[in-house]
Amino acid sequence: MTDAETERPSLVGINHVALEVGDIDDALEFYEDLFAFELRSRSDSKAFLDMGDQFIALAESDDTDRDGQRHFGLVVDDADAAERRLEDCVVERLDVPGLEFHDPWGNRVQLVDYSEIQFTKADHVLEGMGLDELEKTDGAIAELEEKGLAPERSD
Repeated sequence: MTDAETERPSLVGINHVALEVGDIDDALEFYEDLFAFELRSRSDSKAFLDMGDQFIALAESDDTDRDGQRHFGLVVDDADAAERRLEDCVVERLDVPGLEFHDPWGNRVQLVDYSEIQFTKADHVLEGMGLDELEKTDGAIAELEEKGLAPERSD
């Protein structure tokens, strides 16, 4: 490794995602219809939605043009339940594999199931979120094992 490579910080995770929305009250209503979360805090023009040790920041803005490919992925504990909520709330899904949609302000959102991806939370964080029963698929564990990041198996 070169000196420049060793001086670079490593990406560790996402602290938060910031989204621009047209109206804070409407945005809270939209996201509350879809997901269960705690409201960390809010003001007249901002709101913060807790996701355990991470959060989504909503900021009111007049500039809400849609973007074609830029998006963020939210990890959910149950993709089937998320799919049902999208249908129940009449949220139009994008014509792509998986669960993707635009919120009313043009933010492109992708939903991924915790069990199927490499992303993992520490046991104590899952427990604090009331999600300590979540497990990973064999495929996700294999991906983690390839990187030396797999949780201990209790066989």
